[in-house]
Amino acid sequence: MYELCYGRMAEVNVYYDPAGRTLTVWFGRPQAEYVCEETGEEVVLMKDRKGRVIGFERLNYPGKTAQPVRVAFETIGQPA
Repeated sequence: MYELCYGRMAEVNVYYDPAGRTLTVWFGRPQAEYVCEETGEEVVLMKDRKGRVIGFERLNYPGKTAQPVRVAFETIGQPA
């Protein structure tokens, strides 16, 4: 978990499906998913009704690797 600049906590959920070879990351509520958009790079973006990305799915994820998977997140401030 990480703390947002507004003082509330946010949660990131990561799911790996070895049978389907997918890695799914949610940084919003999965129930808020309204539409999915394929990027053409084996990544699917999940968006809410306002078009905000609330998660993504990596297709054909290789699974176990010799190196740890590193994930970085960047937050961008919302306009006032």
